[in-house]
Amino acid sequence: MNFSARKASRKWPCEGFGRTFAAMVTVATVLLMLCAQTEPAAARKHGHSLWGDLFGEIRPKPRRQAALPALPASVPLPQPRPADAPVVEPEKPAAAKQPPAEVDKPAEQAASPPLPQPRPADAPAEQPASPPPPSACRLALTDAIAIAPSIPDIKGPGDCGGEDLVRLEAVVLPDKRRVSLKPAATFRCPMATAVADWIRTDMAPLAASLGSVISDLDNFDSFDCRGRNGVTGAKLSEHGHANALDVRGLKLANGQSIALTDRTVSRELRESVLHSVCARFSTVLGPGSDGYHEEHIHLDLMERHNNYKICQWDVWDPLPQIAPLLPLERPEQAPPREVVAKSDATKSDPAKPDADKSEAARPDTRKSDAAKSNAAKPDAAKPNAAKSDATKSDATKSDAAKSDAAAPRSGETRPPTKKRRGNRRF
Repeated sequence: MNFSARKASRKWPCEGFGRTFAAMVTVATVLLMLCAQTEPAAARKHGHSLWGDLFGEIRPKPRRQAALPALPASVPLPQPRPADAPVVEPEKPAAAKQPPAEVDKPAEQAASPPLPQPRPADAPAEQPASPPPPSACRLALTDAIAIAPSIPDIKGPGDCGGEDLVRLEAVVLPDKRRVSLKPAATFRCPMATAVADWIRTDMAPLAASLGSVISDLDNFDSFDCRGRNGVTGAKLSEHGHANALDVRGLKLANGQSIALTDRTVSRELRESVLHSVCARFSTVLGPGSDGYHEEHIHLDLMERHNNYKICQWDVWDPLPQIAPLLPLERPEQAPPREVVAKSDATKSDPAKPDADKSEAARPDTRKSDAAKSNAAKPDAAKPNAAKSDATKSDATKSDAAKSDAAAPRSGETRPPTKKRRGNRRF
């Protein structure tokens, strides 16, 4: 494709307009240059620029300064002090130290709190706060049942502690004798009442059946703010609520001690104690329960859903005096033991195969005897005799085969037979 300036006018018919526009731009550029040269001189005269008038530049107007007051020609001096004026005494140095003393007052006041005002003589006397009324359990637990003075409520960390507490020192029996708890136990009033009833109703008759009277109760543990089984971080035990007792045994007036976990103690006696405590307390743990109560019995009154109770105490039988795995000693009056010689036993064993062989050879002799008897009989009896001989010979053969199979030859080992399993399809 050929392109030239002459052909452009044919292709674009706006050639005249383009030239006219270019001329106008050139004239406008020349005029702006001329105006730019004359702008500095005009700006000096009028104080504003031509460009500012053209594009609307606005300058802030200068502020008028306020007229300052005229200063006097000379500053007046103070008049001289008259001779009859009183003399002013200078300030004392103690007065200058007074403000720091005022600053120290708050510290002294903080160190020593303000004392209360004295009570007026005509003021009524304050009455001390009255203790709460005793509970029904406390009223029922009289000195005729137990020596149990009340103690203040205990509020330990967490839920440890309890209310309506007593220190159970002794239980009074119906005959006015006392059963001491060594050491004294700290219980809630319901737990103390249950322990007192158990000793009065169950343990006193048990001691009477042994021909004595119960005198002491071995208190292994009562109130103790700890976790279950003494494990740190475990759930709070009932001992922490003053609602449990650990008993190791009883002591009678005749000096006899009854350890409840001792196997040498009568089994019937321990079972009677087991039945009594399981009927009165909601939790009973002893040997065989969890490994922590092998040497004492745990009793508590823990409340559970539907009055659920736990009674885990295995009454073990006494251990045997002699270990059952060892044999008993042979008594002296027993006759001497007979020792069989090994040679006799070995001699009797090889004789068995020879006897089997002789038994296997017996059918041949039977056959010869049958043939002789058949020859002596008449010809009419030959068919029946032949049949009987055939049946006898078959029976003897089967017996011989069985004997051979049952008794293998000496020195030979018979391979084990393998049973065939049927094709079972279910």
